[in-house]
Amino acid sequence: MQAWRAEERAVTGAVSRRRVFYIPGFDPLPPRRYRELYRSEGAAQAALSGYRLDQCPGSDAASWRVTAEFGGTTVEAAVTVLVWSDLVRAAMAGGLFGGLFRPLRTIRTYLARGTLWRLMRLRRGPMLAALYPLALLAALLSAMVSAAVAAQAILAATAPAPVSLLGGAAAALAVWSGGRRLDRRLYAGYLWHDFAFASQANGAYPAALEARIGTFRRTVDTALSQDWDEVLVVGHSLGAQIAVSVVADLLRGPPRPARPALALLTLGQVIPMQSFLPAADRLRADLRDLSDAAGLTWVDVSAPGDGCCFALCDPVAVSGVAPERRRWPLVISAAFARTLRPETLAALRWRFFRLHFQYLCAFDSLPGRTGDYDYFRITAGPMTLAARFAGRAPSAARIERALSRHRGTAA
Repeated sequence: MQAWRAEERAVTGAVSRRRVFYIPGFDPLPPRRYRELYRSEGAAQAALSGYRLDQCPGSDAASWRVTAEFGGTTVEAAVTVLVWSDLVRAAMAGGLFGGLFRPLRTIRTYLARGTLWRLMRLRRGPMLAALYPLALLAALLSAMVSAAVAAQAILAATAPAPVSLLGGAAAALAVWSGGRRLDRRLYAGYLWHDFAFASQANGAYPAALEARIGTFRRTVDTALSQDWDEVLVVGHSLGAQIAVSVVADLLRGPPRPARPALALLTLGQVIPMQSFLPAADRLRADLRDLSDAAGLTWVDVSAPGDGCCFALCDPVAVSGVAPERRRWPLVISAAFARTLRPETLAALRWRFFRLHFQYLCAFDSLPGRTGDYDYFRITAGPMTLAARFAGRAPSAARIERALSRHRGTAA
């Protein structure tokens, strides 16, 4: 009887037990941030949508368990954050001083390879975000020079030359210190570390990250041998390309049973930022292989209102590696303008980073305007990702033009 019920769930797409692996973007903060975000936003979405969602701690700080009830159907989910924040902190070591020239090196990488202009043609928002730290750095250096000159001129009238020089230097350092404090709100340092990380090896994964991808693959592979109805891998922002590579490595492995179902959800992806670079052969090969994978469901969700992602860009097609016949990804829009109340959207309009995390949050849409994207129904609901989006047409506004100049793939 148990085997018959498992087979029935596989056919209907029903889920009673789900294993979720979440891969964050470029984030130095510990995984408890995502545990608490899931708790607070899940409770808000459950109250708005009329279902029940209870969360309790998991085996460690990076895990939690969810029991959800949807119209009398109970679902259990185990969620784990696949942690790479230690690699992010290592990449950001040195703070603002250590990263002073990283924007220049990063922009040079994109300019030298002819990549910047192609990415600008694709979506301007993410590339303006890449240029934003450079503009702020120029403004800060200009302010430092102005402060130094002004202080030196004032002191020169009453103090010896060495004193006026020291005064100018002190004024410049004061401006620099103020800039560092202000950056806690402007996030310029974070942004240039983010883009520098993606481009540091011209698109190839650094050795430390490649090793971590192998660890993630083994973790997910273990779950695929256990009694779950669905194993769902979620990648957000820069974590989307990591998720793509983890799942691609899984599918290249030995044949596995059809159950549990394997699904990939990418949110607010920035894949072209890396896949357009010359040494991203491995990532491009992963995209190509997943696009026609039979043992997978891949849904890519983004929104034009999110200026920090390549919204509605099919990452396989725009990278120039789409095979003649392909299944994935299904590119859909979270449509913030429709699925958030006008007052909510107005409050978030200039909070770019918060908007970039909206995919992990509650949607307070007006009655009759609810979209089919609900992060908590997807991760803790009674249907597989395949069943939930079966028959769903891709967004009509999706972008599929192959704009990448570099289209080589790993052997």
